[in-house]
Amino acid sequence: MTKHTKRVGVLMGGWGEEREASLRTGEALAEALERRGHPVARLFAGNGLDATLREAGVEVVVLALRGRLGEDGRVQGLLEVMGLPYSGSGVLASALAMNKGVAKKLLRQHNLATPTGYVVSAQRRAEATALHADLGFPCVVKPARGGSSVGCTLVHAREQLEPALALACRHGGEALVERYVKGKEVTVALLDDRVLGACEVSPEGAVCDAAARADGAARAHLPPRLPRTRVSNLEQMALSAARALGCRGAVQVDFIVPEVGNEVVLEVNTLPGLTRESLYARIAAAAGLSFEDLAEQLVAGARLEDTPATAGDDAAVTLAQADVG
Repeated sequence: MTKHTKRVGVLMGGWGEEREASLRTGEALAEALERRGHPVARLFAGNGLDATLREAGVEVVVLALRGRLGEDGRVQGLLEVMGLPYSGSGVLASALAMNKGVAKKLLRQHNLATPTGYVVSAQRRAEATALHADLGFPCVVKPARGGSSVGCTLVHAREQLEPALALACRHGGEALVERYVKGKEVTVALLDDRVLGACEVSPEGAVCDAAARADGAARAHLPPRLPRTRVSNLEQMALSAARALGCRGAVQVDFIVPEVGNEVVLEVNTLPGLTRESLYARIAAAAGLSFEDLAEQLVAGARLEDTPATAGDDAAVTLAQADVG
């Protein structure tokens, strides 16, 4: 076992509804790094995080955060200011990917299909009927800034729409409403701008069931039960989506693949859940990358971001021209 001298901080926990998932990811990564001889400090995100980071004396940070505040660029910005290299996407890419409405605009500008939909704020919930127009039912309502299906509802009728919006708006103040696309769920795992592989996901529960999508709570088909040419197309789409937003490190891109029609991008996750049972880790293992190898790669890829990602330059020009729908 190689003895490392660089002290690694694994940052986990946080402020949001995905705290428990973050703690599982953080502990799994910390144990894997310790097995590889890294001196590890377990750091818990919360008030006074800057002091926590200074007192820990770490030289690099592996991010195991999930959800709002952890994935949206704010913690990444703090690490930039403090000069601490960190794993995963930078400030801009994290903010873009976490804001689903903005991400949809950018993905469409790069010819990547997403489900038709619209964003509504908590203050405009009363206008939902007018905004919904002919989008139809069923539709999916979820927080515009969030993940892991938290606050997500499959809506079958108009009278269910307002309660679903109220639930989604509790998590960040805005809801994303999208036309429901029936098809196979496929996840593609990327690492440092290369494809690790893809898997088809069969959740042990209903659409929008957060528990069914928790670490290890979904049946994975590796490879997906699709023609190889279609899987290759999904993998290239995943690379294009991550590059469009300027992502780096470990990235997970989720798709719906209908039997008839084109694949659609559901979302880009810049900090996917990483336990041994997680979908990302299962894909990595199928590609010959052990969980310890994966943890090592996160440390090796940790860095600061001196300039905005290229996608951000494109975003300044294209965002004003694009519509979510």
